[in-house]
Amino acid sequence: MAHRTAPEGHRILACAPYGRDADHVALLLRNGGYDVSICADLACVARALDDHTGAILLTEDGVRSDLAELREALSSQPPWSDVPVILLAARQSSWVYGPPNRARQLSDLASNIVVIERPLSARSLVSAIDTALRNRQRQFAMRDRLDELAQSARALAVSREALTASEAELRRVADALPVLIGFVDRDYRYRFANKAYEDWLYRSPGTVIGLTVAEAAGEDVFAQRKVFMDRALAGEDVQMQLNWPHRDGRRREAEVRYLPRRNEHGEIDGFHIFAHDVTVRVESEEALRRSADQLEAKVAERTAELNAEIANRARVEAALRQSQKMEAIGQLTGGIAHDFNNMLTGVIGSLDIVRMRLASGKTGDISQFVQLALASANRAASLTQRLLAFSRRQSLDSKPIDINGLVDSLGDLLTRTMGERISVELELDPQLPAGVADASELESAILNLAINARDAMPEGGRLQVQTRVTSLDAAQVAGKPALKPGRYVLISVSDSGVGMAPELVEKVFEPFFTTKPLGQGTGLGLSMVYGFAQQSGGEVRIHSTPDVGTTVSLYLPASEGEAAAPAPEPAAIDSNGEGQCVLLVEDDEAVRTLVRVVLEQLGYVALEASEALVAIPILASARRIDLMISDVGLPGMNGRELAEVARKHRPELPILFATGYAENAAIRASFLGSNMAMITKPFTVEVLANKVGEMLAANRE
Repeated sequence: MAHRTAPEGHRILACAPYGRDADHVALLLRNGGYDVSICADLACVARALDDHTGAILLTEDGVRSDLAELREALSSQPPWSDVPVILLAARQSSWVYGPPNRARQLSDLASNIVVIERPLSARSLVSAIDTALRNRQRQFAMRDRLDELAQSARALAVSREALTASEAELRRVADALPVLIGFVDRDYRYRFANKAYEDWLYRSPGTVIGLTVAEAAGEDVFAQRKVFMDRALAGEDVQMQLNWPHRDGRRREAEVRYLPRRNEHGEIDGFHIFAHDVTVRVESEEALRRSADQLEAKVAERTAELNAEIANRARVEAALRQSQKMEAIGQLTGGIAHDFNNMLTGVIGSLDIVRMRLASGKTGDISQFVQLALASANRAASLTQRLLAFSRRQSLDSKPIDINGLVDSLGDLLTRTMGERISVELELDPQLPAGVADASELESAILNLAINARDAMPEGGRLQVQTRVTSLDAAQVAGKPALKPGRYVLISVSDSGVGMAPELVEKVFEPFFTTKPLGQGTGLGLSMVYGFAQQSGGEVRIHSTPDVGTTVSLYLPASEGEAAAPAPEPAAIDSNGEGQCVLLVEDDEAVRTLVRVVLEQLGYVALEASEALVAIPILASARRIDLMISDVGLPGMNGRELAEVARKHRPELPILFATGYAENAAIRASFLGSNMAMITKPFTVEVLANKVGEMLAANRE
């Protein structure tokens, strides 16, 4: 059926001019799915003849018209085209003297004629038509094949021309390169050689091509290099360096490469040869190695001298650092000793007077000397707290806080502290995130910086406190272990005072260093700010210009969350006990005795333990214990470890830590667990009483 609907050679041209033969035949064939076109005469057939024509169907009557146009149309067909012609004729018995004259003329026009005698069946006609159309389809298939062969032939001719041009271009390029280039097949015979062979083998390329390697280079050379050639023929990319001397004996070092080549079937049919003269490079490398050996010897000699100098310098620097360290320690201890001696004089002197007045029975004015002793002791406690801040060992309660709110709340206090001649300006970033810090220590740091700024403006001026958010990248925090890349809250305190010279700025964070007159400063204010910033995960920077002013910038980590809500005002607590039992764990006997006396004075029952190993059996017993007070820095097991043991025996036991200094307790949030609290030594009786009452009251709720 495909021949009936093919894109070419599918149409039947029917010519039966007399009667209704054409209509009957067309109806029959169209009902069978054939494409039929009726032509009135042979001239019409000639005009309709094209690539759609599959066969011509004629009756004897149709052949009687003029054959000239049909002859011309058939003769103009390409050589592969031979249109089938089906002639419907009367029986041969009616041909008295052979085929009619017109039929003979038609056989002269076309060679592919089929004569079918009439009358005939529809099946016979359809069979003849099918055969003719299939024959015509084969002609078109032959035409397509001939076209493909013609295109292939043209492409081959173009390829041959391009190949010839490429080969010529390749030879020109190969001859221009300062490299020996050749190709050797599996029989070790040269199939390509460039002009460089004239210098390397002293043969022209034309005389080399066709020779074997042994014939071109000599049997000895072939024997030496055959093992490398065989490796290349096995598929290995072979590279080597050879001594290939000139004919006159001059040295020539060559880098030689045998590169396998595979044909279109993937089989190795030979290998390319590339040889490059590297004599200059090899001689340069040898000279360089000789120079390097000489230099190495000199370097080793000089290195030994430098090592001796470095060792000597290291000894000198170590001695200098030790001297500087001892000087710093001497300055620190001298300052501490000076201040503590003053404070101890107030404590000891006041207590001596109290003792003498008690001995003589004169107790009327004894309270003023007690107050003097307490004042001196509180000054000593403040000094100790500043030293802990500088050493980054103070106990901090760091958490997200509203920095803007804290600074704004200090506005009135700063204004009163500065006095009338100094204006106070607050510039607060409204988009400032919460900062992570201990609120009370931050307030103290800002006040310290403000007081320093006030003292730097004796003639009056301007104090400016600014807040803003900033980011520090990895490059900006390099070499600063306390800092990490990220966002920071920046608090800047600036003054328009006298400023400082660069050599003074370098020392401002040293303990007991002060630019104030003798007796007007401890030299610990900026040291405390420095230690607080470092311990909080930030830093402090200072910029000062003489006669212009100073800016101190405090960097604190920015919080990703919201600021913690302010703690509600505590309700009034009854600090008097009702016989509750308190376990007191303290290794210092004097402190333990004083705390026990205070507890008993307040109405509590106190159990004493000098260390954790004494306290554990008490905790494991069935005795009632309402609260445990423990020093953090106990010998052996520390207070935090003791708390873990206590919680195993008494999970709900309130625990109050007392610390003078403990490295692990520096950050309270990470140190304390649930139902735990901390107070810092030295503490007053009121602080201890309130905290104990607060924890016991909370535990009852």
